[in-house]
Amino acid sequence: MHLHHEDFTGQYGKFFAAFGSSPWYITQKQTNEDMASKMGYAKVSQLKLAVVKKFKEYVSNGGFLFTMCSGTTTPDIALATQNTDICDAMYDGDPLDQNANDKLDYTDCMVFKDFKIQLNPYVYEYSDLDITNDEIMAGQYNDYFTLFEFSAKIDPVPTMLTQCHTGMVKGFLGQESGFYERFLKSGVVQLAKNNGTDWVRYIHANYGRGTFTLYSGHDPEDYQHAVGDPKTDLSYYKNSPGYRLILNNVLFPAAKKKKLKT
Repeated sequence: MHLHHEDFTGQYGKFFAAFGSSPWYITQKQTNEDMASKMGYAKVSQLKLAVVKKFKEYVSNGGFLFTMCSGTTTPDIALATQNTDICDAMYDGDPLDQNANDKLDYTDCMVFKDFKIQLNPYVYEYSDLDITNDEIMAGQYNDYFTLFEFSAKIDPVPTMLTQCHTGMVKGFLGQESGFYERFLKSGVVQLAKNNGTDWVRYIHANYGRGTFTLYSGHDPEDYQHAVGDPKTDLSYYKNSPGYRLILNNVLFPAAKKKKLKT
């Protein structure tokens, strides 16, 4: 299962401040509300949480999950906030719980722990998991992350996931541009990180009988892709290290162990 920019919190990407009156935003909100109602849910956030629980079950039963951008953190945010309300009135028609951060429960989270939610609906940020603000301050031309090396005999999957023609990859922004190391649960394997920082960009872990991989950022060849920007022409980036990591995640589930001679 491959996800990308989905927001599983029911806040429509937290685009309200910038795009709340835009036709595409209004249409998207209505479409989601209609779908939630059709599926028997009073709120979009409740439907999104149900979807998260379903693909969490899928992974636990042996499935593989790959996510990017806001699809990396919002599933765990949905799980941590399932007993409170972080969606303000413009999202679901009623006020949020001002004490929501005191009611977070990380028990069901697959990846992250100890984070806090950005409750201001006008701030384009879900939580303190994301490194974007620090990354912008560092500057585009200082933004490179390094792939860790693994032993193919001991760690075959991380080895496959980090295969690339370079060990250093240009950083790129997204709604979730990376994760602070301190928020990772035990057992999560770091695949790539900015040297000299606690900014983790690419992670992998086993969960139940399955696995998941999270790759931060939006578009490896468009440093700060904005809403409305044209799609990147992939023909110009046939040897992109950043895209290669995505390809690794497309291919690795098909890998089979070679039968040994007996």
